[in-house]
Amino acid sequence: MNPRVGIGVFVFNTEGQFLIGKRKGSHGAETWGLPGGHLEFNETFETCAMRETLEETGLQISDVRFLTATNSIMAAEKKHYVTVFMGGICEEGVEPQTLEPEKCESWEWISWDAMRAYGEEEMEGDGSRGMKLFMPLLDLFRQRPEFRV
Repeated sequence: MNPRVGIGVFVFNTEGQFLIGKRKGSHGAETWGLPGGHLEFNETFETCAMRETLEETGLQISDVRFLTATNSIMAAEKKHYVTVFMGGICEEGVEPQTLEPEKCESWEWISWDAMRAYGEEEMEGDGSRGMKLFMPLLDLFRQRPEFRV
């Protein structure tokens, strides 16, 4: 099976926090991940990030830019993803909606430091106390330890 391209979007608010949602119904169920999805044929990373964010959260984002990428092999699910992480800013005072409840339970704002702490707990084998992160986010910490948002 060939690798697929996924887009994960850091949707920032004016306080420097970003959205994270509890996944359900697909691979990575019960883990926390960013808005995003699959890159479609003939679509730019930026267009995909804006489309997926709007479809999942109702938020329109601006200043959309490439941040980094990871390579995730999900052996148990027999899936291989290259995840392109994008960043964008949402309008001040606008809150996300859960527009695909079959795919995401809820959205929350989180800081980079809080998410990193959950990721470090999980990578140390003690992820039961906090949020369990979707593999591409864990791979972001493993593969790009110098990365910061």
